[in-house]
Amino acid sequence: MNTRLYRTSDNIAIYDMMLAELGEWSDYYDDNGISSQYHVALKNCIVYVAVDDDDTVCGFIRVRNDDGFFLVVYDLLVHKNHRGNNYGRMLINRVCSDFPSIDVYVMSDEDGYYEKQGFKKVGSIFELS
Repeated sequence: MNTRLYRTSDNIAIYDMMLAELGEWSDYYDDNGISSQYHVALKNCIVYVAVDDDDTVCGFIRVRNDDGFFLVVYDLLVHKNHRGNNYGRMLINRVCSDFPSIDVYVMSDEDGYYEKQGFKKVGSIFELS
C-alpha cells in the first residue's frame, strides 16, 4: 500500500469508484466519464491516490490550498472493496506530512468517519445562495 500524486491516467479508476457509490458522486461525472468541470478541479487541486501493491488505485483525496493559510479536503473516497484497510487514513496522513506547517480542514457529510479518525469538529458550513 502506498500513496502517490494523481495522474490523468487515474481518471478511469476514479470514475469507477464514483460509479460504485450509486449516484452520491454523480455531480462529478456524466455518461462519458469524469466531467470536464471535474477535470479542471483535479488539475487545480492537490490530488493524491492510494494504490495497492499491484499499483491499482484504491482511493483518492482532493485538496485545495488557500494560498498557504490552510488546506481544505474537498473529496476523500476509497473504493468500497478496499475500505477498512486504512487507505483513507494514509491519504490524510500524506496531505498532513507534505504540508506540516499548514492547518488542514475537511468539508464533509461523513462526520462519523472523521470523528472515528480522531479529528475534532470545528464550526460549521453554510450554503450561501
